[in-house]
Amino acid sequence: MDKQTLDLLPDLCDKFPSKVNVLECQFSHYGKQPVFSGQVVTVKCFEDNSIVKNLVNTPGHGKVIVVDGGGSTRCALLGDMLAEAAVKNGWSGLIINGVIRDVATINTLSIGVKALGTTPIKTEKRGLGDLNIPVRFAGVTISENNWVYADLNGVLISEHELNIGDN
Repeated sequence: MDKQTLDLLPDLCDKFPSKVNVLECQFSHYGKQPVFSGQVVTVKCFEDNSIVKNLVNTPGHGKVIVVDGGGSTRCALLGDMLAEAAVKNGWSGLIINGVIRDVATINTLSIGVKALGTTPIKTEKRGLGDLNIPVRFAGVTISENNWVYADLNGVLISEHELNIGDN
């Protein structure tokens, strides 16, 4: 990847300052894809990754799963098996307002993951959570079909797809 590709967010923020919202949280990066983007699919759940598990096992078509886990650091909303399923099913990445586990394995996968951190503890599967509802965290409301862009500089959300070559 060239410099412009790796530093996508600064270029998008410079070109489209009124069309982007940058998440006000410093997420840690995991996975082998330092830059990823796609249309948003939202999940709202708290210490239960049942909806995430179901979603990563469906075709992703290059989209990004944005998970509002309420910022909990008690149990992981993503582990190696779910990350592997996401790769297999064509998801571009995941943004998780919560924590993940199995980081060594996730870091070998061709996917981008942003999360608050890590824990070795898994969630209970109780079937709780909501799919495709607006979520709000890190100062930004994120809705289904928004666009998310992530690189090592952070994460930004736009209502529409952005292209650095557009005027």
